[in-house]
Amino acid sequence: MTKKKVVVFDYGFGNVRSAERALARAGAEVEITRDYGAAMDADGLLVPGVGAFAACMAGLRQARGDWVVERRLAGGRPVMGICVGMQILFARGIEHGAEAEGLSEWPGTVGPLRADVVPHMGWNTVEAPEDSKLFAGLPADARYYFVHSYAVHEWELKATHAAMPAPKVTWATHGEPFVAAVENGPLWATQFHPEKSGDAGAHLLTNWIDTL
Repeated sequence: MTKKKVVVFDYGFGNVRSAERALARAGAEVEITRDYGAAMDADGLLVPGVGAFAACMAGLRQARGDWVVERRLAGGRPVMGICVGMQILFARGIEHGAEAEGLSEWPGTVGPLRADVVPHMGWNTVEAPEDSKLFAGLPADARYYFVHSYAVHEWELKATHAAMPAPKVTWATHGEPFVAAVENGPLWATQFHPEKSGDAGAHLLTNWIDTL
């Protein structure tokens, strides 16, 4: 059986080697690149992200990654964002009082976590919808690895008609509830790092690869 080809988009702001190893473990053929043709032709595109929202957006635009994500999604081609790679899919991010524009694939704002301990660093459980494909086969008490100080606290996108099903939104809590993962047609994302989440993360990545 032919392996699915996944490109990890390399724009300078992600743990690309960790992602490469985790995807390979999950059964994919993986390439790390910012080449437009390879990114467009792959079965799946993974967009990692670490650091500040504004810096990640600047790096993504410089590498034409914003254009790649938009074109893939316009053609129904799967894209997955991880950590800040998820955050930049939203309309805006606010860090230290400064606002930066995101990709606006989803409405909403990334803002500071309001918790006694920040950053949220370590293992945590999530609350996934029962019909989630991303978390299919994973126990409710499975734990995933988070490292972040900012998050989306409100999900704003609603289904507009019956032919467009509502996105599946997974939540986690650290001080307050925040969006931990989203499944929305060809666009999926996680706030946590599946590539650092052991067997549960490997299972989750396999679930994504199986849908490609």
